[in-house]
Amino acid sequence: MPEPLTPAQLAHALAVRDLTDPAGGPHAVQLVVEQAVDALARLWPTTVRWWRGERVVTVADNYDHLGYHPADVTRDARYTRYVDQDHVLRSHSTALVPAALRRLAGNPADDVLLVCPGLVYRRDSIDRLHSGTPHQLDLWRITRRPTTRGDLEDMVAALVRGRRWRLDPRRHPYTVDGAQLDVEHDGRWVEVAECGLAHPAVLKRAGLDETWSGLALGLGLDRMLMLRKGIPDIRLLRSAEPAVAAQMTDLAPYRPVSALPPVRRDLSIAVAADDRAEDLGDRVREALGDDADVVESVEIRQETPCADLPAPAVERLGARRDQKNLLVRLVLRPLDRTLSDHEANVLRDRTYAALHQGTARQWASSGLQAPDRESGEAPGGRDTRRR
Repeated sequence: MPEPLTPAQLAHALAVRDLTDPAGGPHAVQLVVEQAVDALARLWPTTVRWWRGERVVTVADNYDHLGYHPADVTRDARYTRYVDQDHVLRSHSTALVPAALRRLAGNPADDVLLVCPGLVYRRDSIDRLHSGTPHQLDLWRITRRPTTRGDLEDMVAALVRGRRWRLDPRRHPYTVDGAQLDVEHDGRWVEVAECGLAHPAVLKRAGLDETWSGLALGLGLDRMLMLRKGIPDIRLLRSAEPAVAAQMTDLAPYRPVSALPPVRRDLSIAVAADDRAEDLGDRVREALGDDADVVESVEIRQETPCADLPAPAVERLGARRDQKNLLVRLVLRPLDRTLSDHEANVLRDRTYAALHQGTARQWASSGLQAPDRESGEAPGGRDTRRR
C-alpha cells in the first residue's frame, strides 16, 4: 500500500478553505460556478442537482468507478494523497460523480444536470498558474434521451460565453469521444476543461441502465477565473491583503495592487532520475508549510544525468551516478511585502534541504552565502548564467 498521509498532514489538507463553498464566505470562484450552471439550465429543460460530497473519498470512486485501470500511473502516491488503503483526498472533482450518479439512480428524473464543485488535491509544479489545491467543477447532464457530439458542442458554446474555442481529442476512462477544451486568450490557446460523452460503463456501475446517456465536462475553475478577471498569479485567489481580497468577490477586471520585486535563488541539486517539476513542487509545499505561499515558482532550468558530470562535480553534490543534477531557480515574491535577504536565504536553505538528495549539503544553514551574483556559480560548481 502507498504510504498514507500522517494525521498532521491530513488535518492541514482538510483545513484549506474550499473557495467554491459559500459556507466559507463569498468568493468570485462561486460566481463562475453559478454562471456556468445558469447557462446550462437555460440551454436545456433540465433539473439541477448539486453534489458537493466529502474531500476524503474512496479509492473506488476516485478511480475504479470511473474506469481507471488498476495499473494506471495516476494511482501512484506520487500523484495521489492516500488517507489509508481504501481512501484518498479526491484528486479531481470527477471523483464526486459516482456518488451523485448512485443518488440519481435511487431518485431518478428524466433530465438532470449534476453539479459537482470543489477543492481537489494534486501533486503539481509551483508557478503562477498551478496549485496543489486547485478548484474544479464537474457538470454532467444525464438524460433518458440519446446525447450526441452536437449536444456536447452546444454545452461548450454555452459555457465559453462567446470566446473562440476548439476541442482536441483526448482519452478519458469515463468518457466516449473525449476532448480537451481550449479557449483563445490574448492570441494563444489555453486549456480550460476536459469533456466528452458520459461512458455507458460509468453509468451502469452506478445503477443507470442503457436507457440513460449523458454529457460530461470537468472545468478548471481557478484558470477560468484568472482568464475572466485578468489575474496574473494563482496565489492572488487566496490573498488576505485587503486590497486584493476585496477584488475576489466579483468578476470585474483585476486591478494590480503592487509590483513587489521578486527574489531569485539558484540551486544545484541531486535528485532521482525520474523526478519531475511536480515532485519538486510537492516537496517544497510540504517543507515550507504556510510559508509556501511566498514561493512564486520553482523552475527547472537545466538537467544533466550525474553519470555525465565530471567526477569533482559529482563529489561536490554527494550524488550517485544513477541520479540527475538539476539547476533549479527558486523565485520568492510575497504578495504583500518585500523579503529581506535573510528571510530569502532561510527559505532558500529550507527548500534546498527538502529537494537535494545528495550526501553533501553545502547550504545546510541560513548563515551560508548565496551564489556569486557576478560569476553565476551555484553550489556544485554549476554555471547558472543564461546562455
